[in-house]
Amino acid sequence: MSPSVRLQEMIRVIRSARTQCEERGVIQRECAAIRAQFRQADNVGRSHNLAKLLYVHMLGYPAHFGQMECVRLIASPRYSEKRVGYLGAMMLLDEKQDASLLITNSIKNDLSHSNQYVQSLALCTLACMGSAEMCRDLAPEIDRLLRTSNSYIKKKAALCAVHIVRKVPELGELFTTAAHSLLSEKNHGVLHGAVVLITELCEQNPESLAQFRKVVPELVHIMKGLVMSGYSPEHNVAGISDPFLQVRILRLLRILGRNNDTASDAMNDLLAQVATNTDSSKTAGSAVLYETVLTIMDIKSESGLRVLAVNILGRFLLNNDRNIRYISMMSLQKIVQTDHNAVQRHRGTIVDCLKDPDASVKRRALELSLALVSAVNIRSMMKELLLFLSSCPPELRAQAASGIFSAAERYAPSQRWHIDTILHVLTTAGADVRDETVPNLIQLITTANELHSYTVHKLYRALVADISQQSLVQVACWCVGEYGDLLLRAECDDTEPVQVTEDDVLDALETVLQSHMSSPATRGFALTATMKLSTRITHNVDRIRSIVSIYGSCIDLELQQRAVEYNALFKKYDHMRAAVLERMPVIDKTSPGHSKGEMTAGPVQERDQTQKQPAVETVSQESTNQASNLLDLLSSSDDAPQSTPAQPHSLDACPTSSSSPEGDLLDLLGGLDLMPAPSLTVYEKNGVTLRLQCDRQMDTGVSITLSASNSTDGDITQFNLQAAVPKCVQLQMKAPSGDVLPARAAGQLTQAILLKNPNKVGLRMRVRVSYCSQGTNYQDTVQIDSFPSVAWQ
Repeated sequence: MSPSVRLQEMIRVIRSARTQCEERGVIQRECAAIRAQFRQADNVGRSHNLAKLLYVHMLGYPAHFGQMECVRLIASPRYSEKRVGYLGAMMLLDEKQDASLLITNSIKNDLSHSNQYVQSLALCTLACMGSAEMCRDLAPEIDRLLRTSNSYIKKKAALCAVHIVRKVPELGELFTTAAHSLLSEKNHGVLHGAVVLITELCEQNPESLAQFRKVVPELVHIMKGLVMSGYSPEHNVAGISDPFLQVRILRLLRILGRNNDTASDAMNDLLAQVATNTDSSKTAGSAVLYETVLTIMDIKSESGLRVLAVNILGRFLLNNDRNIRYISMMSLQKIVQTDHNAVQRHRGTIVDCLKDPDASVKRRALELSLALVSAVNIRSMMKELLLFLSSCPPELRAQAASGIFSAAERYAPSQRWHIDTILHVLTTAGADVRDETVPNLIQLITTANELHSYTVHKLYRALVADISQQSLVQVACWCVGEYGDLLLRAECDDTEPVQVTEDDVLDALETVLQSHMSSPATRGFALTATMKLSTRITHNVDRIRSIVSIYGSCIDLELQQRAVEYNALFKKYDHMRAAVLERMPVIDKTSPGHSKGEMTAGPVQERDQTQKQPAVETVSQESTNQASNLLDLLSSSDDAPQSTPAQPHSLDACPTSSSSPEGDLLDLLGGLDLMPAPSLTVYEKNGVTLRLQCDRQMDTGVSITLSASNSTDGDITQFNLQAAVPKCVQLQMKAPSGDVLPARAAGQLTQAILLKNPNKVGLRMRVRVSYCSQGTNYQDTVQIDSFPSVAWQ
């Protein structure tokens, strides 16, 4: 076999290989030659062969057969061979390899070597791949080297001690005294190692904090010397004296000053000096200032110092480097909850970042802009946010729309402004809003009695102009159906009235029904609106009847059921149509079934409510036959009315039962409308309240709604609920209404759960609640053993 080539020649041949197969062949031949030479007892080129093997390892090829050769070279008395052997050990060995135990004794001997470079090789290897057993055996040697007079060895021993503390935290006490003494060194490398070691000791063992808080004056003295020192070519980086050491010292001061008044007071003057004397035009200066800001915000600093820190972050926003702008906005996002007024001063700069071409910077600017919205600046901020919404990337549109809705709900100066803002969002990004937007806007419109005419005119114009935004079309159809008579009167003081005829309105609704862009839910809104117009117009009732009859054979079951029921109203119960289709009452947002996110099935609920609510008012006026007919209608039956009264339903809301049809109907509807769903509080902690409410859906099914609210001063994010039930009960969780709980109980999140309980056993459920409040993650588990009786009776 031909002897292997030199390292440089092997690298040249490998790089000149045209294909991977050719490269693989070269490496296989070289590895075979290296193996053969490893087996020779008088091999004089062992270090060169191992060096070539390390290059092969760097290329990703197996080189494990060189591990024992590393052990032999480490034991060699020659420095050139030790150097390659230790390098091979750091690359080919780790603490899981048995061969690593064979070099423990060699490392121990080399730590006592007279040559400082041999000692440094042993220290680097131990710091790189030392196992817990090796660290325990060699820790006394490291402590000894920390006390030597050689600065070159001290700095390497300090970093090796950091590795030992991470591997075996209980050995930290061994290095406490030596770490303290290293702070008196003048060598910057030793100081850097000492600061890193003290930081690690404080993080691993909280008891060490009390001991090292005594060294705060020494750290302040060292830091002042770095800040005020003149030009030093040895440590100068872009005009900053040793920024690496400054950053490490500031990080250690942040740990020592956290939740401690004495330590914080000792470093306040230093932090002010660093913040005012450090040049931020270079990256090194920006790094030091950023660590200064983090330290100021984390310790118990003075209010003026915190304002200075916010101003530094504000200057970062003007930096040309996008990375610096990004970390500035991340820091301001954490500060805005506690120093809202200080961050408000930089509102203009933050809003300008919304125009940044970088997507990550835009996202952070959007989050920060939404956090800055208040009752004082709601109008100006909303203009900027709506302008951003019209041109923002598609991946940010949903987040922007959701944030605008939340801010408008909390700080709207008037109902008209609130409605206009939501309609603007629906017009711009109607396809990206959440499902609960439609019922929430409908609830807002119903409460604004004086704006009904203004709203229906504005929505009608939007409907005629564009039917591609499904959320907007659904709200517009609902308003046209409810307030069509106001639209036809053309009486609107707040906007220029438009002369609309009955045919125009029906043409618009028929366009929605026939459009391929309309979803089944949107068609349901349009069909219901068309039906409601039959009681609000006078000349086109026959056209409405024909439109409704067409959908009696629709392939969509929901539309078909609606059309069949509406046809029944026209044919059998025309005398009751006006009462059944009268205007919806004002929706109470806090009542059961109308909380945030609980009206996602808008068309279905609208149909049920338009039929149920007027029915109760009509019962006392109609005869026995009419009550039976209405009961037939609600059960979606086309059969002739039966003279036999229906069996009464036993509901808790009805004190007595009657054998007459009127009594049966009152029993049925009274239990649904007059009695609130039973509920109970299952979780109340950290300002979060979770309530559970139950409603019977069918004989073997139960609908459970978990409603969460937040009473703290800050928004709670990443809110998530998980549930588990016994195996005999089937659980289905629907999509939650969101993952952000607004502050001060401004809104609530809901999670709908369907339970199938065919055996009607006693229900038990375990709920896991997780959320993030003020930067802290919480997770709790709640065991629910007590349910309202309606859940299993």
